[in-house]
Amino acid sequence: MENTFTRREALLGVTASAGALLAAAAPVTIETHVHLFDPGRVPYAPDAPYKPPAYTLEDHVKLVEAAGLAHSMIVHPEPYQDDHRYLEYCFAHEPRPGYFKGTCLFDPLREDTPRRMRALAERWPRRIVALRIHEMSMTPETGGPIRNRDMKDPRMLACWQAVASMGMAVQMHFIPGQAPNIRALAARFPETTVILDHMGRPGQGTEKEYQEVLKLAELPRVILKYSNWGEYKGDLSRLTRRLYDTFGPERMIWGTLGNTPAEYRKQAAHFEELLAFASEADRARVRGGNAQRLFFQ
Repeated sequence: MENTFTRREALLGVTASAGALLAAAAPVTIETHVHLFDPGRVPYAPDAPYKPPAYTLEDHVKLVEAAGLAHSMIVHPEPYQDDHRYLEYCFAHEPRPGYFKGTCLFDPLREDTPRRMRALAERWPRRIVALRIHEMSMTPETGGPIRNRDMKDPRMLACWQAVASMGMAVQMHFIPGQAPNIRALAARFPETTVILDHMGRPGQGTEKEYQEVLKLAELPRVILKYSNWGEYKGDLSRLTRRLYDTFGPERMIWGTLGNTPAEYRKQAAHFEELLAFASEADRARVRGGNAQRLFFQ
């Protein structure tokens, strides 16, 4: 028997289809920089460079629900060093399947780092999106916490090669003086995404050094994380426009570091003010669209 539809049913069908298309196209918000800490469940490393108060998975889930976040990226924090047990706990107890992605932290100069990094990635397929490297001094360190390793050491190059072979990104937390060293490595791996944390730390170097950070935008797979505004003491509106004009809205991702719904709402409102010059479509890219394309497809 041939199917027939009333006019009302047909209109309802069209409305439902349009609603589905709108839902599919609705912009998403992704928190790209969350540190989760639960020293009661997983103690901090003995050589932790700092020991913050707890901000647990359960705390973050409250923010997820209040802010309507589509996803969060857990940036594995220094207090845990290369102990990823709490990161793995968060993956196992996430608010919904596939909600989290994360970074890892290993010593880039240790010869067993590629093996350990690969083992973690294999335990959690498609979850470990980047190796984070801390370069917060121009003086290389050979021991102690995992930071400030020699960027020119051949083992650093080998580590980047391992990251590239796994299809992961390199997430750089650095002072501006390290920008030329980052460029030298990033240019060797043009297919590897490089994330510049916290706007490349403007104000923690000279203007000449920060110009080298901006020149990293010449490499098409380098993206900027628009985050950690509170530590910048200059004209943030001017800096925002400078970064936007340099990297473009397709290569900026937003991280709030807001741990409570109230803090998040405050930062979200400030985000809209700072980027008011951009179109809604471009703000949506920075809020979450770029992170979704790069890390959550």
